[in-house]
Amino acid sequence: MGREFYVVIERDEDGLYVGEVPWLAGCYSQGETPDELMRNMREVIALCLEDDDTSDISLEFVGVQKVIV
Repeated sequence: MGREFYVVIERDEDGLYVGEVPWLAGCYSQGETPDELMRNMREVIALCLEDDDTSDISLEFVGVQKVIV
């Protein structure tokens, strides 16, 4: 069984989907569709795990909250 990571997804001004795994430094990618983004994210997560020992990470995803300032 693989490890689970949450990907925060946004859409930029050009319409590209941009994803980031906040728990892995520098772990982000983009794609023209959500499916392409997730394929790219799987690849970049694997690369980030090779470069960084994150075996002790045990953060629990709580949620996302929008703040208007």
